[in-house]
Amino acid sequence: MAATRPGISAAMTIGRGLLAAGAVAVGVRIARSRTRRFLHPDGRSFTGELEVWGLGTPTGVGLLDRPGRHPVTVRVSKGAGTPPGWPDVLGVAVRVHGPAAGQRRDLLFSTTGRSRLLRHVPVPRRRFDATYATILAHRAGTGRKLYLTVRPDPDGAPLGRTLADVVAAAAHDGACLMLGVTGGDAEGFAGRVRFGAVLSAETDARLAFDPIRNAPPDLRPAGLVHGSRAVAYRLGQRWRRADPAVAGAEVTRHRRR
Repeated sequence: MAATRPGISAAMTIGRGLLAAGAVAVGVRIARSRTRRFLHPDGRSFTGELEVWGLGTPTGVGLLDRPGRHPVTVRVSKGAGTPPGWPDVLGVAVRVHGPAAGQRRDLLFSTTGRSRLLRHVPVPRRRFDATYATILAHRAGTGRKLYLTVRPDPDGAPLGRTLADVVAAAAHDGACLMLGVTGGDAEGFAGRVRFGAVLSAETDARLAFDPIRNAPPDLRPAGLVHGSRAVAYRLGQRWRRADPAVAGAEVTRHRRR
């Protein structure tokens, strides 16, 4: 058997080391996910309010077409949990609380590219002052495909580079996100999400967003991919023993007035 060249042997050793390190990192993340989220583990949650004024042109979605104000829970997070200030796929989750007890609508957004080709692709960002999108399409009551986005209000306070910066902006009553809609002839900003008080770490840990099961009846996720997402969300919540009902009750008591 021919002797292995020293350079190749060293490269193979380094490669095995990297694979082993990666396996350990994944194992640690899975183990921690018994008590923490596997994705978007680092985040801050807030009470808040969604103000809807509509687009003028009906979209076929009651939540977007009927002007009004709704209490919400907002979570801002980092997808992989990189150190503060480092690039990451950032996320925004908005839970709209309905008038009936336990009624909730979940909308999830991730940072995306700015071009037409990349606006439905998750892209790492360094700052929370970025554009977030639902990535995949939703089907309105009229059958039209819609994409939702949120982006910082230009008249609001900068959200900054760290979760601590976001908390500071919310504490000064300046954290706002504009809710945008695109699809067909429906395009523009339909409302604004204003952050309220920061919620406790315990409440944040118990929050379990599910944009598939908690979708509005006239804004359903479209496509086969959403079916696998529904299973993944449910398994992840059971794995870390998340209790959405308990968290929802505490959030309701802390609604912003």
